[in-house]
Amino acid sequence: VQLQASGGGLVEAGSSMRLSCVAAGHSFSTYAVDWFRQAPGKEREFVAGMNWSGDTKYYRDSVKGRFTISKDNARNTVYLEMNSLKPEDTAVYYCAASANAAGYVSFTPTDFEIWGQGTQVTVSS
Repeated sequence: VQLQASGGGLVEAGSSMRLSCVAAGHSFSTYAVDWFRQAPGKEREFVAGMNWSGDTKYYRDSVKGRFTISKDNARNTVYLEMNSLKPEDTAVYYCAASANAAGYVSFTPTDFEIWGQGTQVTVSS
């Protein structure tokens, strides 16, 4: 399975953006999928995640109520809808998939076997 993340860019604070993560080579339907982000000089951090069925979702506290993770199995795509963006949301965003941890939402990057290449999100103040 290969993941291709896209949708990043430069926006003003308060704007919205939708990131996409497309899986090639396998269906997302049997994978847990998370979004992580990494800002310059900081560690990679969990942003949002869902288990394989999509019935369990978690968000980091700072994005709750603003970000939404979803997936479209027919399109083999996972989305991260981001609203009311803030300058502190600026980072490279990565999607990651796990078959081994498919039944739950992991917050740990090392639990994920497959990573996309990352897409830059920059929010200006």
